[in-house]
Parts: sequence; C-alpha cells; structure tokens
Amino acid sequence: MLIRNLNVNFFRGIAVVTEKNIRIYYTKAPVMIFGLLFPLFMFISFYLGRRLDLLLFFPGFLGMSLFFTSSSVGPLVTPWEKQAGTFERLLSFPVSINTVIFGDVTAGMVFGIIINLIVLSAGLLLLGCQIKLFFLITGIVLASFCFSSLGVLLASPSVRSPSHIMMFSSLIRFPLIFISGIFIPLESMERAGRIVSYMSPVTYIVDIFNFSFRGEHFNRLVVDFTALFIFSVVFLFFANIFHKRNLMKGL
Repeated sequence: MLIRNLNVNFFRGIAVVTEKNIRIYYTKAPVMIFGLLFPLFMFISFYLGRRLDLLLFFPGFLGMSLFFTSSSVGPLVTPWEKQAGTFERLLSFPVSINTVIFGDVTAGMVFGIIINLIVLSAGLLLLGCQIKLFFLITGIVLASFCFSSLGVLLASPSVRSPSHIMMFSSLIRFPLIFISGIFIPLESMERAGRIVSYMSPVTYIVDIFNFSFRGEHFNRLVVDFTALFIFSVVFLFFANIFHKRNLMKGL
C-alpha cells in the first residue's frame, strides 16, 4: 500500500509540474522562436529557390523540427524559475528533484509532439504519400522524450540567467543538427563524417522518418530505436546527477 501511494504521488507530482510548465512557458517568446519559428525559417532558406524533392527533404525537416521543439522548453524552465525565486518554492513542496526533472521532460515532450503532429499533418496534405504510421508515431514519441531529456540536461548549469543557458544550448544543439544527416544524407558521407553523425540522436530519428515516408533507411530500425532509448537514459542520468549536485551547492 505504501509503495502504491508513493507511485501515485510521484506520477501526480509529474502531472502537476508538467501542467505548470505548459501554462507558464509554452507561450514564452524564446520557446516559440527556437521551437517553432527557427526550424520553419531553416526549412524555407534551404528549400525555396532550389529544385529539391520535397519527399526527400521533408523527413529531415520533420526531424529537425522535432528536435528543436522538444528541446526548447527544458533549457529555459529551470533558469527562469531560479531567476524568479520559484524553484526553491517548488522544491519545498512534497516533490523530489526526480519528479521535477520528469515533469520538465514531459512538458517538452508534449510540446514537441503537438507541434510536430501539426507539421506532419501539413506535410501529408502537400505530399499525399503513404506512410508507415506505426514507425512514424513510435519514432516521434521516443525521439521527443529523448530530445526533451537533452533539453533538461542543458538546463543543469547553476546559473540564473536564461540567456546564458540559451547560448550554451545553442552551442550544443546546432552542431548536432549539421552532423545528423539532414542536409547531407548518411549514404553520401565519408566514413569519418558518418562516424561523427552517429554521435547525434537526431541522426536516428531522421533515419526512422526516411523509412516511414520513403521505405528507405541506412541503419537497421532496431538500431535507430535502441540508440534513441540509450541516449534518453544517458541524458536523464546526467541531468539527475547535475541537478542534484547544484542542490547540494545551494542552487
């Protein structure tokens, strides 16, 4: 009975933190810019004026959009709350740091899924192609969780200024985009470039999307899904360590 009550309180705490983040941070300007407008402008700049096959380019754009939307909320929540002095108040409630981390991850995950379902619907209307729905939806859910976990990890430095976190997160996220096979397909890369691309979790979701839309993939799908799961575990593990370490230092 005690274990059951603890589990109920844990998941209730996650739901409350997620709802709080949704209400407060989804409409913030940095979240909208880095999560929605930036991928759109990137797509326009690379697509317009070029004779590109939209079916070939759209899976990469969808992966980039999912990456930015899912990882845009997490880096900003903690520094905003530290700056406003509400992070200490949140921890004074009967919730653990693990609950707060999973609540932040869930908020970013929900944001990424909602926005990308809208982008996906618009893309399907334009493309009019048959898709492998199971692999597509499973990939979106797993990748959004993975990228949101990365966002929470990027929020772990002990600073109170959101601008410092955004600068730090940009230094991490932009290189991951350019080495992930979005703009240069994996099969066109040299061996060294391909090895580097495997260090980006975006590489694996783009490969899943390519299979979902065109039936073509470079890696085995089990490798893609397993890699996203491993990246998620690693991001959550280090986010937990760094956030707890900052608590020991007095936030």
